[in-house]
Amino acid sequence: MNGSIFFYSLNGNGSFEWIGSMMIWLLLLLSVANVVLIIIGANENARRSQLPDRAAIDMSELISAGRYQDAIKRAAAGEDDFSRILSRGLEHAPDGVEAMTHAAEQTADDLLAARLRGLERLNVLGQVAPMIGLFGTVYGMIVAFQTIASTGGAADPAMLAGGIGTALVTTFWGLLIAIPATSAYALLRNRTIAISDQALAQVDDLLAMFRPKQDAGNK
Repeated sequence: MNGSIFFYSLNGNGSFEWIGSMMIWLLLLLSVANVVLIIIGANENARRSQLPDRAAIDMSELISAGRYQDAIKRAAAGEDDFSRILSRGLEHAPDGVEAMTHAAEQTADDLLAARLRGLERLNVLGQVAPMIGLFGTVYGMIVAFQTIASTGGAADPAMLAGGIGTALVTTFWGLLIAIPATSAYALLRNRTIAISDQALAQVDDLLAMFRPKQDAGNK
């Protein structure tokens, strides 16, 4: 046995072991999918897609200057979460600040839920990969014990290498996938929630700018 054991499994007699190799190949494909999902998750949930730099400042300047239509148009044209939350809130301007705030909060919750559902794929992968590795471990040990039984307990260590190798390699690949997947999921999830909260807080501050004008008009 050499480094090739990490990519396919051989029986003790040197023949190709199909079931063990298929599990290793499956885990190899999942390891590639894991890297892709981490990159996609980091890109889709980057700060620029949720709360771009200066977005709140630019909107504050427009609202402070009384350029409400410009603010509404810019928010409606934005593709980031901050713009969508603010746009939804501004749509309810005729109904008052409380209605605007409620609409903004509901939109923020919906956008955050959609983002977390996308990240959930990493969590699922992190949970499934070790299970596949464990299945390979059990299968490999069964093969090893069958070898011992077929030789009446006098199996050559080389004959046991195939089953034991399958058991260890599938466990290795399962953990190699699970550790970065679950770690990336936790980090991306926490960061996404934190940025979402910041975006909603910025929107609430902007919508609060309408309150004095509304109160003044009611007197």
